Amino acid sequence: MEDCEITNLHNTGETLKASSKTKRQQKRIAALVYDGLCLFEFGCVAEVFGLARPELGEDWLRHGYRFDTFSFDGNSVNTQYHAQIQPSLQADEWHELDTLIIPGWCGAEQPVPQALIAIIQQAHNAGIRLVSICSGVFVLAAAGVLDGKMATTHWRYAEILRAKYPKITVNTDVLYVDNGSVLTSAGSAAGLDLCLHLVRQDYGQQVANTIARRLVIPPVREGSQAQFIEQPLARSNRQAITPLLTHLQANLIKAHTNAELADFMHMSERSLLRHFKAATGTTPAEWLIEQRLQLAKTLLEESQFSLDAVAEQSGLGTAMTLRHHFRHRLNISPSAYRKRFSIQLDKTIS
Repeated sequence: MEDCEITNLHNTGETLKASSKTKRQQKRIAALVYDGLCLFEFGCVAEVFGLARPELGEDWLRHGYRFDTFSFDGNSVNTQYHAQIQPSLQADEWHELDTLIIPGWCGAEQPVPQALIAIIQQAHNAGIRLVSICSGVFVLAAAGVLDGKMATTHWRYAEILRAKYPKITVNTDVLYVDNGSVLTSAGSAAGLDLCLHLVRQDYGQQVANTIARRLVIPPVREGSQAQFIEQPLARSNRQAITPLLTHLQANLIKAHTNAELADFMHMSERSLLRHFKAATGTTPAEWLIEQRLQLAKTLLEESQFSLDAVAEQSGLGTAMTLRHHFRHRLNISPSAYRKRFSIQLDKTIS
């Protein structure tokens, strides 16, 4: 599973333009629609990939995502609440897609039509990226494309998924799982996290941040973050960790020990780790790495600093450490990331 980055909103006040690589090819994404369509999950997909987003500039309007809807038989469908959708793609046009998203399914026990299974299998063999949100995992599972892989779904469907498809390793302690060409998310709002993860993969951190800002949601929640906390801390305790997060964010370049952080918060190390885990879903050390990686990605996208300078200014120390974390967590080198996601910024004319 690919790790996901925790970031803070970075509002440049400037219009983004796609990279030269982005300009050469528009990415085509479609959402599967079906009778009983889950409207919340579908809405998440349409909101992230279907809007024009003029705030990203004219190049994005021409070369950003092209969003379509698709039904396996080409017919119109009736949604969960009886609204009707006429798919924009014909039944045989799926092969033109880069990504096919299954936003939920009409029931964990509802059989998946053989015609849809065949399309999913053919799409997988053709290298089309397949994505499920919530119960949509049952469509991918029925097609066999998750056999031998890890997957997630809404926690209340986990046991059903395990029982029906024992070849799949079901993990409900995460928001989403990235297997490369096949990705699955947990329930409901976790679908937004996975959609933003796809945007980061396709167009980089800055574009994902801009979309998240318009959605008024955090640009990144860790993919490994738990779906729910069984015994959440009181709201006052969750808020109490905020000064520490602010302090760390302002001092990424410095080294930090748990003892120093506990002293900063006037609590024991054990209490610190418990509160920190409850607030962020991870440890201080892991959180710092993710924050430093986010800053490093921004520097790679927006500057021409050397790798040594990027490593130093992001708090990762050396170019060797920078390369290690990029390879380990993002499966890409810093130089390749810069080449892929370098963004030209044009100041907005007020």
